[in-house]
Amino acid sequence: MNKQELIEKLQDIEWEDFEVKEAKSDVPKNSWESVSAFANTNGGWLIFGVKKEGKRYFIQGVKTPEKVEQNFTTVLRNKSKFNKIIEVKCKKYNFEDGTVLGFYIPKKHAREKPIYFNDPKNTFIRTGSGDQRATQEEIDTFYRNSSFEEKDQELTSFKLEDLDNETIKQYRNFFAQINPTHRYNSLTDKEFLEKLGILKENKITFAGLLLFGTEDDLAEAISNYRLEYLEIKGISYEDAPTRYNYRISSERNLFLTFFDIYERLMKQIEIPFSIKQGVRDDDPPHLQALREALVNLIINTDYFSKANPRIRVFSNRFEFFNPGALPKKIELILKEDFSLPRNPIIAKAFRFLRFSENIGSGFHKMINGWNSKYKLKPIIEGDFDYYKITFPTT
Repeated sequence: MNKQELIEKLQDIEWEDFEVKEAKSDVPKNSWESVSAFANTNGGWLIFGVKKEGKRYFIQGVKTPEKVEQNFTTVLRNKSKFNKIIEVKCKKYNFEDGTVLGFYIPKKHAREKPIYFNDPKNTFIRTGSGDQRATQEEIDTFYRNSSFEEKDQELTSFKLEDLDNETIKQYRNFFAQINPTHRYNSLTDKEFLEKLGILKENKITFAGLLLFGTEDDLAEAISNYRLEYLEIKGISYEDAPTRYNYRISSERNLFLTFFDIYERLMKQIEIPFSIKQGVRDDDPPHLQALREALVNLIINTDYFSKANPRIRVFSNRFEFFNPGALPKKIELILKEDFSLPRNPIIAKAFRFLRFSENIGSGFHKMINGWNSKYKLKPIIEGDFDYYKITFPTT
């Protein structure tokens, strides 16, 4: 941020990535809250030597800028106060009214969060233009995000005989139809599930329980487990004659739930009659986009969040709400064709059935497939604890 950009920021009222402190002669104590908040959210500039009164900013300068800068950066570059080392970018701005210091606090990778000072209770997040102390649920979410790619591989206390045999049979039949010559078809159930990562050391992983478990065992292991699907006749709840006209509140395993919801999704869109290479094509790109979004939700949900994954079908859009953040900003995922699902074993199980792409190419498939039909692109938004994909139809 150069001097002109700083001046422009000071002329506005509120910025999510910009916080000022007076800091006349020392580092303000509440600076640590802003450092934590920026590091845990999307990064931002912490400015010393500026006073805020109401909706106006006044430059007053830092009396001892070298000392204040040294004290501030020394704290951030060792672990005496913060749980992680924080590398900052430092800038000095000279004005008639004094010297202003700027420190850019970068966003930390999910594996390093939460960032806090002295105690985990001192974890802050940025909401709007202010710093807020994180709730315990938000702190727990940071810890789960820090073990991205690992949770579904953890072992449960359940064994092979606890899984639902009928679901395993259905999955293997489907697998054999899609992959008729695959060597896994000759394996026993135990060997097959070991290859998928469902069974390890004679115990079931969380992925295995989610994919093939019984309702009772899922409820015991994951108390808030549920996937919601709602059809609403209107563009909002207020506009609809009833709150919903069809609902699935599934506590069944993910493999069965996928088909329950997918069958309903297929009924909500127009599938035109078309011939492709002499065969009727019942899988147009916009249907593929919705299927990819459903699988994307299943393989990337944080199943230990207090929120439930939810799909809502309004008269003018489809919404897929996913508890659990994306591993990177969507722009980077699309640019790099990045693949890092939250639940890699579950992702592998669905890829074997050719239901999903890698996460990066999957988003491209959603965007291009939907745009091909409606000339509209899906809207992807989110925060550190969720993301939502909206498919507009009008």
